[in-house]
Amino acid sequence: MSDASNAAQSLISSEVEIIGTIKTSGSIQIEGRVEGEILSQGDVNIGKSGSVKGNLRVNSVTLSGTVQGNIEAKDRIALKSTARLLGDIKAKRLSVEDGVTFVGKSEVNPTGQPIKLDEVAAPQKAPEQGQNPNQNRK
Repeated sequence: MSDASNAAQSLISSEVEIIGTIKTSGSIQIEGRVEGEILSQGDVNIGKSGSVKGNLRVNSVTLSGTVQGNIEAKDRIALKSTARLLGDIKAKRLSVEDGVTFVGKSEVNPTGQPIKLDEVAAPQKAPEQGQNPNQNRK
């Protein structure tokens, strides 16, 4: 069973509470409570009963429970309808279902390349005070 779809996944059940940093190279399913940072090279799935109070740095995350902290994903963040997120997010891809509670800032950049401010359309300059914007029109 070396197929990637059958890879082992760590489980933190709903009866478990962990205080401290979790670091894994694999995937993890969280149904219990975690107070601390989660570092995963794999995917993290936080179920409806799962809650995390701390930052996440992961490959991708699917959130159905609660997170109080920032999430940085190399690939994707999926916020399910029951998700509650209080923190900033950064990822290449983002999906948000109707009903999500999200309070924070988001940065979604599919290319992962920095965006230069001069590439964004510059706003039109407002007329200086006391100047009639139509004075040069005939």
